[in-house]
Order: sequence, then C-alpha cells, then structure tokens
Amino acid sequence: MTAEQIIIGIVRIGGALPVLRWAFAGSLIAIVVDFSDLFLMGWIRLGGIGDYQAFDKWLDLTYLVAFLWVVWKHWDRSVKLVAVGLLAFRMLGFVAFELSGARWILLAFPNVFEFWFVGISAQRHWWSDYDFTTTRITLWLTICTVLKMAQEWVLHGGRYLDRYRAVDLAADWWNAILSVI
Repeated sequence: MTAEQIIIGIVRIGGALPVLRWAFAGSLIAIVVDFSDLFLMGWIRLGGIGDYQAFDKWLDLTYLVAFLWVVWKHWDRSVKLVAVGLLAFRMLGFVAFELSGARWILLAFPNVFEFWFVGISAQRHWWSDYDFTTTRITLWLTICTVLKMAQEWVLHGGRYLDRYRAVDLAADWWNAILSVI
C-alpha cells in the first residue's frame, strides 16, 4: 500500500464518521469526501493508487456501513427494510465486481442505497411527519434509481471522467464559465 493510498484512505474513513452524529449533513459530507479522492490523486504524488475502481469500492464500504448503522438504530421498519435491501443488492454487485473487475457490473448493481439514505435522512431532518406509504416508497425509490443510474452511467458506463483528473476538470469548467461571462 502506497502513502497516497493511506492518506486517501484516512480522509475517506474520516469523511464517513460525521453521519453517525448528523445523518443528513453527515451523508452529504461522506459523499463529497467520496469524490475528494479524485482531487487528492491529482495533488498527491506518493506512489499512486493502482486499481482505482477496486480501491474506491473498498473505501465506499466505510460510509455504507456508517449509513447502515444509522438506518439500523434510528429508522422505522418499512424504510429500514428498503435500505437493507438496497444495500444487500449493492453488496452483491460489489462482490461480483471484485471477482470479475468488470465495470458494467457497477451499472447493473447501482448504489441506490446511497441516494435513498440521503433522501430519508433529509426527510427525517425537515419533514419528520411525512408518512412513507407503499406508493411514496415506490415514488422515491424510482427517483433515487433514476438519479443514481445517471451518475453511474457518467462514471462507469460512459466513463466520462476517466479521461480527466478532477483538478483538470474543475479548471476546464472554470475556464468555460469565465469564457461565457
């Protein structure tokens, strides 16, 4: 394991911890920190990452376990069952990805659990009286799935960010914005 992997690993694990205290804000922090390694890899030059996709998926487990802890401790049965089912589905995909290394598996097993958790933690934070009926669960699952599939396609289907370091992409977007202004 390189020094770069250790530093990024510490950042990612630390980024998962706030969710244990603040479900909604912590989930957003965990997701932003999840993407931070794309920037850190551009700034830190301490041995590289090797197989980035596998490294990333293993580190994802830290925030997914933290999310699961919150689900298990604080959420009601119907929302908990959906969350556990979504996480189990993603874990099947994680194992299949680890065994095969094929990125299309990440599209077939999207991490809808992540978006579901953010949505439910937002609901718990602002609209605690909102009742999750079967119809509402279906609606929110559909929304979460569509949004997550779009993200997964950008990352793993189209691989649009594979050609960039995040630092370069941010600079390109900034320059594009400035050219319009």
